Amino acid sequence: MSTHILQTGADACYDASGRPLSCRGSLQDAALGIGAAIPEPRFVPLGEDLVLDSLTNLCWPRDVSAFAYPVSWPEGLQMVLDLNREKYLGRSDWRMPNRRELRSLIWHSARKPALPPDHPFRGLQLTWYWTSTSSAMYPDYAWHVHLEGGRMFWGRKDQFFLLWPVCSRSRILPRTGQTECFDKRGARVDCRHSGQDGEQLAGAAWPEPRFEETALGIRDRLTGLIWHPRPDRLPEPADWDGALRLAAELNADSDVLWHLPGINELESLVDASRHTPALPADHPLRRTKEVYWSSTSSGFETDWAYALYMHKGAVGVGHKAHAGFATWPVTEGG
Repeated sequence: MSTHILQTGADACYDASGRPLSCRGSLQDAALGIGAAIPEPRFVPLGEDLVLDSLTNLCWPRDVSAFAYPVSWPEGLQMVLDLNREKYLGRSDWRMPNRRELRSLIWHSARKPALPPDHPFRGLQLTWYWTSTSSAMYPDYAWHVHLEGGRMFWGRKDQFFLLWPVCSRSRILPRTGQTECFDKRGARVDCRHSGQDGEQLAGAAWPEPRFEETALGIRDRLTGLIWHPRPDRLPEPADWDGALRLAAELNADSDVLWHLPGINELESLVDASRHTPALPADHPLRRTKEVYWSSTSSGFETDWAYALYMHKGAVGVGHKAHAGFATWPVTEGG
């Protein structure tokens, strides 16, 4: 059983043209449902204006319109310091969420916004929201998440996007791996009182070493997932169907169930302090590719699927019928 992985919210299966099909035997994300069970209710009001996500234990403001004005990244960090000084909603542990904390709200089968259907939030805008995690490749940029469709990329820190602060701590979400802090020009700075991901270190700590080689493959000791030992030797599919077929072919003579990973399984590999590839320093892989397919269809356009940009650490999408991405099968074990 995998740990520190959230279900993606995928609730239906689709073919490469985006048409619905039966999930039975498809090995798609919605057929497997890997990840922590979703509690009911997931969102619990704590008073009138604060909401507890009982899946992650994180608390979010219910009315996001209080933060309706775009700000630069440094301005967003300063706003959070002001919230703590003022004890906004009676709390003094506010922070700008890191990339995994903000992504924890994304429901990948939804669109406009890409949030769970029972979410209680008001005043959301279909645009980019800042995270406290700097880009390792370009530290004058920081990661942000788009609530319209759930993509995660980076924005220049002097650009203007929105803030959605968070408080409390999660034991299920792992840390991002980032331990340093950077100013808006990308220069390293002292993390103290910065409010950045590198200071907060929010989330479950990683085991050391993180990876171990087993007879089956490469086991991630953080999540329990076992990754195919030599993805560089697998043929590169020209499309999404090819990636799903490749995973199915691995099962023909196997006692375990290999599958194309869901997007949350793939993203769990990312070390936000590194790039090219954005994998932890002790990873045992060779010749990683730039983009890897996930088995998670996009709820925004179902003829597209989510993909991980391994060199950057970004979460994007690819057109199922045309994009020539790589595949990295995974299993929960024998």
